[in-house]
Amino acid sequence: MSDTTKMTFEVENLNNASPATVSRCGIIYVSDTDLFWRPLVETWLKDRVEVKSYCSPDETQWMTECVDKYIQNPGTNDELNKSYHFVMPCPELCRINHLINLLTAILNNHIAAGRQLDKPSFERLFIYCMIWSYGGLFEQDDREKFHKFLDSKGAPLPPISPQKLQVEHETVFDWFVDEKTL
Repeated sequence: MSDTTKMTFEVENLNNASPATVSRCGIIYVSDTDLFWRPLVETWLKDRVEVKSYCSPDETQWMTECVDKYIQNPGTNDELNKSYHFVMPCPELCRINHLINLLTAILNNHIAAGRQLDKPSFERLFIYCMIWSYGGLFEQDDREKFHKFLDSKGAPLPPISPQKLQVEHETVFDWFVDEKTL
């Protein structure tokens, strides 16, 4: 490896790490019970405002509303942890981080093109990112259940007929947000 190569490892715990490993690798371990995911969202929002890298001046308000509506207030993380089976364990903090990374990548395309988004468009992009950051780790049955969960929260989902949902098992995972028709 070259001298400029940097590697990041995300580990579940440090049970088997020796003191030498911890000191030489510069390992920092923060338990997800010590650091809740909310500061991650707040820091992301502050950074975007400071750098003036946002798709609308109202983006901070929209993001806060979306987080409150779909994640915080209805207890989404608690419900998902209890009622859904993840293919592999993924802490809440990681799911939120995935959501933020996906949303950042999508919003950067709009910023680079000089396009301003409105609130409904932002919410659709947020839901799309939430679908994949949360539901990407679900099996088919739980994906269908997650689709119904989002629908019950009033999320702006694509029009899928009950027959397609029931017979063909079509869900939001079969759709994408077309940026041309946003």
